[in-house]
Formats: sequence, structure tokens, C-alpha cells
Amino acid sequence: MLLKDKNIFIVEDNTLNRVVYQIILRSNGAHLVFDVWGREFIYKLERMSQVDLIILDLMLVMGTAGFDIFRDIRKLQKFAVVPIVAVSASEASEAIPHAKSLGFSGYIAKPVDEMVFPFQLARIMKGEAVWDDGQSILR
Repeated sequence: MLLKDKNIFIVEDNTLNRVVYQIILRSNGAHLVFDVWGREFIYKLERMSQVDLIILDLMLVMGTAGFDIFRDIRKLQKFAVVPIVAVSASEASEAIPHAKSLGFSGYIAKPVDEMVFPFQLARIMKGEAVWDDGQSILR
């Protein structure tokens, strides 16, 4: 399994997207922890013994933005080097440069490709940047 025993923390408010992540990532061996609104993420993150990757939606309801969550996570020493990837339906031409400037490890456009997505995340966890705008044939 490509993501066997990897601990992935996901901030995602859309129920359908959470189900898609569960199906794709758990079938590849990952352990998942979700935060729905981006309000309790610090508490949930700190309770995890190991975090291998963080996935952030950039557009959350209730006025929370993934970019703000990224900044808050990076303030915590324990998570200073954990790879963080934006997975979003935001306009990629605007979101990717912003994510790069902040120091994200990658960007993956929604909807995710169920066959490619686990490989993209594995590459990011190995230290390779992935910038998928959803338009490229080769991701």
C-alpha cells in the first residue's frame, strides 16, 4: 500500500470531499484525522503522536481560510517541517503562486484524480513539490 501507516491530518469542510479522501487514502493504507471547520485544528493536531502530511482546503466556510491555517500551523515548532499541501478548487493561477510564496509543499486542484492523488501525496511526503493546476496531463 502506497500510504501504509502514514498519518494524514485533513482540514476539509465538504462532506463529499471527506468521503472521497477516506475511500482513496484509507484504501492506500493511510490513517486520517479530520477537522471540518478549521477551528479546532491546533487541538487535534497536537493530540496526534505523528503527523506525516497535512492537507488543507483553502476555501472553508465560517470565514476560515486555508492560508491562515497554514500560518498558524507553521508557528508551532512541532509542525515546522511537516509537509503541507493545499487541495482546493480555488483559481489555481492565483492560489499556486500564493501557496508557493508561503512555503506550502504543493497544490492539488479539485476534483482530485483518484488514481494519481495517492502518488502525489507520497511524492510530497518524500520531499518533492507537486504543483497540480488540474490542467496538466502529467501531474
